[in-house]
Amino acid sequence: MSLPTNPPGPGNRIPTVTTGQKDRKAPSGRLLYPLGALGGLLAGCAALATAELVSALVRPQASPIVAVGGAAIDRTPPAVKDWAIRHFGTNDKLVLQLGILAVLALFAAAIGAFAVRHRRAGAAGVLLFGVIGCAAALSRPDSAGWTDALPSAAGALCGALLLYVLVGRLTATRPAPSAPVSQPDDDHSGTTDGAAAPAVPSRESGWDRRGFIVAATAAAAASAGAGALGRSLNGNRGQDAVASRERLVLPAAASKADPVPKGAQLRVDGVSPFVTPNGDFYRVDTALVVPKVDATDWRLRIHGKGVTRPVTLTFDDLLRRRLIERDITLTCVSNEVGGPYVGNARWIGVPLADLLEECGVRPPSKGGPADQLVARSVDGMTIGSPVDDVMDGRDAMLALGMNGEPLPFEHGFPVRMVVPGLYGYVSACKWIKDIELTTFDAYDPYWVKRKWARKAPIKTESRIDTPKPFARPKAGTVMVAGVAWAQHRGIDKVEVRVDDGPWEEARLAAEDSVDTWRQWSYPWKATRGGHTLTVRATDRTGTVQTAERTRTIPDGASGRHSVVVTVD
Repeated sequence: MSLPTNPPGPGNRIPTVTTGQKDRKAPSGRLLYPLGALGGLLAGCAALATAELVSALVRPQASPIVAVGGAAIDRTPPAVKDWAIRHFGTNDKLVLQLGILAVLALFAAAIGAFAVRHRRAGAAGVLLFGVIGCAAALSRPDSAGWTDALPSAAGALCGALLLYVLVGRLTATRPAPSAPVSQPDDDHSGTTDGAAAPAVPSRESGWDRRGFIVAATAAAAASAGAGALGRSLNGNRGQDAVASRERLVLPAAASKADPVPKGAQLRVDGVSPFVTPNGDFYRVDTALVVPKVDATDWRLRIHGKGVTRPVTLTFDDLLRRRLIERDITLTCVSNEVGGPYVGNARWIGVPLADLLEECGVRPPSKGGPADQLVARSVDGMTIGSPVDDVMDGRDAMLALGMNGEPLPFEHGFPVRMVVPGLYGYVSACKWIKDIELTTFDAYDPYWVKRKWARKAPIKTESRIDTPKPFARPKAGTVMVAGVAWAQHRGIDKVEVRVDDGPWEEARLAAEDSVDTWRQWSYPWKATRGGHTLTVRATDRTGTVQTAERTRTIPDGASGRHSVVVTVD
């Protein structure tokens, strides 16, 4: 039976198709692309959460944020890295991770909006980011192999699938339910009473609002849960290491440090404490995830050029050896003139020279073939130290403890290197696992590859701790005070100058050792107005701190610290 073709007229009504549902309209352009961007953000969150969860099953360092962040650090120009440390301090890693997340969020939103018109290409864009994450994870120096690619791969697949589904809810075209054609009940209908015309199939286009909201809400909840679970599992992975540190009782040192002289700490408000508490000690390294190494599983291999008796040591092997305890001030090469990246602690450890001698190592000055000691960390860092400096009689050590307790994880537990008189980037390998004897010509460590100097003895420097820059002290006697350091040489004199006046000698606090910093003070008879205070130190070799300003690159900053104050 065919549908009536009668022209409209009295009694001839046009047939209507009823679906029992309200008409659905596609979202306008103003709404469509923001919803696509939202879908992209949710897909990105799902990808990262999935990757975090999978990294808990592989290892935390395989997380794409950590892997990409590490790759970014490796490729950051030294000047940019120095700028980041100068402006963000020890929070530079947090800023980097937040920056990576912000960039990922922007790209995820853009891919989501793009996917509204190009659904498959948008999903492919998410997969591309997964490829980048896989490449970054596999390129890390501490990569554990192909399993490090799993978190990025799993996260990308999850994110691509979710984006494909969410965009599908925005652009769906669905068949509408069929319904009979209603016929008017009169003599012109062309049908018999009670008979229904056949159903007319149709399609309705629009977006599945309810489906999108349900899918988006479920994705957000699942991502939050997966991310939280992954974080928790990653945190629990280090529990054995935490337990090994908590169980550790450091043996008494066979060679104890002398008590800190009573006069080493000045009674002047604002001066840095002579011994820096562990929680306040500076931390500058490239590790986005602090390694947590179980001391019971830790091993150290000593091998290489001129090593006649290679050895692999356990942590217990070190505990059974003769230990020394020393006060040593460490300085980071990234420390600007007057900067905060210097600290003093009491270290306990194994003399490094003794270990090397037992392995048959001779310094170049005594005919040894190796002039560089390359220390490798569990996170892939490599640090090169001159063999002559390590074996010249200074208290270079494999440190096990810091200020009376086992090393904090942030500072290298279970074992790190400490060499007085050398900047950290050529001496202070944390989380050490390997020592190789080689030559400077044969191998460039991490920082040398990035245009830093091969050798870097700490420069003679001083700092004004009080008054602070732009302070407004009262007229009268104002105590100017601070610290000075020239490790392995010692500080002989500190002088202060007010504006362009003569240099006046400051009072030095008692000296602990040539390997520690030294406090100083100067009673200044302050007069009203603006003034510039400048300090300089002279070490025990007679070298006066230079006035020439240089950058931290390639071997440490130089210059004289000054502060501007206004006296009321």
